[in-house]
Amino acid sequence: MEDFGSWDDVIVGAGSAGCLLANRLSADPNRRVLLLEAGGRDNWIWFHIPVGYLFAIGNPRADWLYATGPVPGLGGRALPYPRGRVLGGSSAINAMIYMRGQAADYDGWRQLGLAGWAWDDVLPYFLKHEDHAEPPNALHATGGEWRVENPRVRWRLLDAVREAAEAAGIRRIADFNTGDNEGSSYFQVNQRRGRRVSAARAFLKPALGRPNLRVETGVEVDRVEATDGRASAVLFRRGGSPCRAAVTGEVVLSAGAVGSPPILERSGIGDGERLRDLGIAVAHHAPGVGANLQDHLQIRPVYKVTGVRSLNTDYANLARRAWMGIDYALFRNGPLTMAPSQVGAFARSSPDYATANLQFHFQPLSLDKWGDGLHRFGAFTASVCNLRPSSRGSVHAASADPAVPPDIAPNYLDTEEDRRVAVDALRLTRRIVAQAPLAPYRPEEYLPGPLVESEADLLDAAARLGTTIFHPAGTAAMGPETDRMAVLDGRLRVRGLRGLRVIDASAMPRITSGNTNSPTIMIAEKGAAMMIEDRRR
Repeated sequence: MEDFGSWDDVIVGAGSAGCLLANRLSADPNRRVLLLEAGGRDNWIWFHIPVGYLFAIGNPRADWLYATGPVPGLGGRALPYPRGRVLGGSSAINAMIYMRGQAADYDGWRQLGLAGWAWDDVLPYFLKHEDHAEPPNALHATGGEWRVENPRVRWRLLDAVREAAEAAGIRRIADFNTGDNEGSSYFQVNQRRGRRVSAARAFLKPALGRPNLRVETGVEVDRVEATDGRASAVLFRRGGSPCRAAVTGEVVLSAGAVGSPPILERSGIGDGERLRDLGIAVAHHAPGVGANLQDHLQIRPVYKVTGVRSLNTDYANLARRAWMGIDYALFRNGPLTMAPSQVGAFARSSPDYATANLQFHFQPLSLDKWGDGLHRFGAFTASVCNLRPSSRGSVHAASADPAVPPDIAPNYLDTEEDRRVAVDALRLTRRIVAQAPLAPYRPEEYLPGPLVESEADLLDAAARLGTTIFHPAGTAAMGPETDRMAVLDGRLRVRGLRGLRVIDASAMPRITSGNTNSPTIMIAEKGAAMMIEDRRR
């Protein structure tokens, strides 16, 4: 076994959270920090050109190519479950949308008993690393590493969609990130002058010259080793060879909501019966490990249109396709700067909800699934997801062997509430598309199709069209000591083993109401501050 020496802190996973943690913890030159990443370097052009997500998702160079088991609520379909396989993690292949969620999300965490996690508590941590293109104010900051810009391309088709949403009662707003995101707007994106800003580019690369930070890629972490009830080492394989890194401070798991729970389980922390079935000695019975999986199920209605440009028609035109490349190369403008979705809308599926519980991602394109080619006809997609699903799934180690992919069971549409919201979401989509501002383009419902009308048929359509929107969260959730399913305390420390924290989207007790990447980075910012504060005590 190769001895990697002793480190003050070992971070497992160089994704959105891990990259920020590596930056903040290694800022102290007296602490030695080791960052372990299972994926590779981000030295592929499509990690940096925004439209590269079309080529990265489903590509083994960029994506772990995970899959769920059969999902009963989706008619038994098994879904691809993309996760980033590279420095920067999923921030290198995601939609680049800057979204904090709703103030009520974090106030809800506080009401669960998590002091210090209310909206007013977490806003300073969003601001600490923000570099917003607009002038600073009480809700936005400049000068940080996490660049936020307005989109560099607009579509008349999407302007009409936004006008139609307003006609349907969804007001236009200027900013989704004030604490109340109900309304429609153009998404702000994590880009700098037309290039993707991943967590690796924002946080890790500026720190790579520090002599006290070591980054290893292509590393397969097996488990955390404990001595006298404290994390003492991380065991992993590099190039097929076993390695051991001792730790004198803390081990931080930042492998994500899919990656962190199996490492905990292989370390003997999890449901005792499940671990024994895998032949793993139980160090601490923690039934919440891998439970509480929440994700935003997106339902993707597609509408054909005529008389207006879409990415489908532009890409099919050789001259326009050539101009896309020229426009990007010379000016960093045009469709190659596009996030998957440009216009968003947050709305309530019914008056029963106090805040918006639906999110629309409107896209001037259509395709059967990410990784496939665009359709050959003009179209837009009106992806809609339930922001606060009541269904709960799980992620668990399938084997004691870390090379075996995890078991992922999202349990979409498992509750009556989620099924009702799915049907209401499709009806609201139709109401938006039927408004006068879209009439000149003669929208024709391609999926699920105009003959799908009854509640039963709409639910069946949701099951056929539904897929992940890539927001897994909650699988090692924070909670008060009275919550037997809480894996972490409010300072992100694993109960049952000292010197071990989980700092990533796993920690969310409830998923945020919107895209989850920037909330994950906020959790890392707050977690780093907690680690630094705790070591001074």
